[in-house]
Amino acid sequence: MTAPRSEKVDGPGEFRLPAGRPSSWHGQGPIVAVVAAGGALGASARYGASLIWPTPTAAFPWTTFWVNVIGCAVIGVFMVVISDVWAAHRLVRPFFGTGVLGGFTTFSTYAVDIQKLVDEGRPRTGFAYLAATLVAALMAVWLAVTAARRVLAWRRR
Repeated sequence: MTAPRSEKVDGPGEFRLPAGRPSSWHGQGPIVAVVAAGGALGASARYGASLIWPTPTAAFPWTTFWVNVIGCAVIGVFMVVISDVWAAHRLVRPFFGTGVLGGFTTFSTYAVDIQKLVDEGRPRTGFAYLAATLVAALMAVWLAVTAARRVLAWRRR
């Protein structure tokens, strides 16, 4: 059994599956593009943080810790702003939330750092890092959301 083939229709780049259904990529191109652009910016900012504040070998990974905590705080403020204040364009959330902040925060490096600490014979430090990052990231989101909402309520008076 073969998959249904798409066929070209009138508009440039428009494809439809048989039975008139649009392809799953229809309309997704701009979202993919802004996530990619935002991700490049966020990952570049994270890389810049690692150059400004490098983590020495066998040291606690403070740079990754703080990048993740700061990124989570910014996510908290961002979500309040686009939910409660600003009727943002449909591409703002994918660009900034998924792209920039997703590229900036680095939970994959967090996992690698934990593995390195364990492999270096420092499982307690690895576990402390695992727990501290989780708690600090969640607290950062909560504090940022709470503070942003209070500032907005104060400004509305």
